[in-house]
Amino acid sequence: MAMFPFSVSGADLEQWRKAALAAAIEAQVEPSELDWFLQAVANLDRLTLRLNLVAQQPSVGLRVPFATLQTQWQQRLHDRVPLQYLVGLAPWRHFELRVTPDVLIPRPETECVIDYVQTAIAQNPTLAEGDWVDLGTGSGAIAIGLADLMPQARIHAVDLSAAALAIAQQNAERLNLRDRIQFYQGSWFAPLPNLQGQLKGMVSNPPYIPSQEVLALQPEVVRHEPHLALDGGMDGLDAIHDLIQTAPAYLQSGGVWLVEMMAGQGDAVVEALAQQGDYCKIALLKDLEGVDRFAIAERR
Repeated sequence: MAMFPFSVSGADLEQWRKAALAAAIEAQVEPSELDWFLQAVANLDRLTLRLNLVAQQPSVGLRVPFATLQTQWQQRLHDRVPLQYLVGLAPWRHFELRVTPDVLIPRPETECVIDYVQTAIAQNPTLAEGDWVDLGTGSGAIAIGLADLMPQARIHAVDLSAAALAIAQQNAERLNLRDRIQFYQGSWFAPLPNLQGQLKGMVSNPPYIPSQEVLALQPEVVRHEPHLALDGGMDGLDAIHDLIQTAPAYLQSGGVWLVEMMAGQGDAVVEALAQQGDYCKIALLKDLEGVDRFAIAERR
């Protein structure tokens, strides 16, 4: 089947685009989302949109019927459905990942996880081989990033949700990384008893938002993203405390513990790591905005 089996005249699409842009501004949706949406569903590039050359195209190929495109944009504005769910794709690093409401949309700040793993490998090249685990893999973003970064490593991806695992496996297959990642359904380390003492690294983007704050998040998140991947308990640290306590049994000496967290949780996470007693080289790492977003430590 052709990638763009439907079409619309450039003039009609540009007329709709102008109205859609005005509607976005009125609905307080970032106007730049419209061009991202059109690049995802139409045979248009960024330059054509930026230079306002759409109307000059005799015909523009579409992935969906023009009426469906219009309906999807209305869902974005009125139902606050994230565009990534509407088009079924989310850009992350140099990948395009399939996403549905069964998985959290991978965020740009989480890309830093792979960069920090790369830094750790530069300091200790032996980390680039052996077993790494991504706990709470969701769409598979981190596991895929790890597999891409470390061709000689064995990546293990775990998620409690069978539906999320199905999406992660599809993403690994689409990116030709399926044979490099093993997938497991279960809670954190529970499906991995055979890896005790074996891991070179553990990475996780766990639920870390306090329960009372989840319902106060923007409607795109509250209405559409899986709360299982968001709700971290009363103080947001339930999963992180669990990982702090259980990881030492699985990490090799010198193995990396790296977790994403919420802004403001850094001091509590560092204290918990220090009190546990099995970690050293504990540090906070910043995200793209300069916020302490990650904690890293080494197994003694």
